[in-house]
Amino acid sequence: MNIKPILIDNDLKAFFLRLESIFQAEDQTPEADERDVLVTLVEAYENKHYDLGPADPVEAIKFRMEQQGLTARDLEPFIGPSGRVSEVLNRKRRLSLRMVKSLHDGLKIPYESLLAEVP
Repeated sequence: MNIKPILIDNDLKAFFLRLESIFQAEDQTPEADERDVLVTLVEAYENKHYDLGPADPVEAIKFRMEQQGLTARDLEPFIGPSGRVSEVLNRKRRLSLRMVKSLHDGLKIPYESLLAEVP
């Protein structure tokens, strides 16, 4: 693992490319350790240079789905049956604390985004 600081946006793009290839790494592997370090560095860089505040919870979920090529069906282990997933994605049901923890643990969506208040 050859880690260096993210100094410019081109570094950030390179980190994202690497993250895409190791994002699904199994826990307690060198790739998982690298993923966790890269995610921390990316978050620090983005917070410093692109502080937009926490994302809307549904948009955070949709963003992660897009990043990982997930479907609504893929969210069932984290949210519950397909009807519940649909209600959450269509903003008809709020996330429960169990859902928030599961989405954070399983898809690495930041708590700040999942718990953000939506006006």
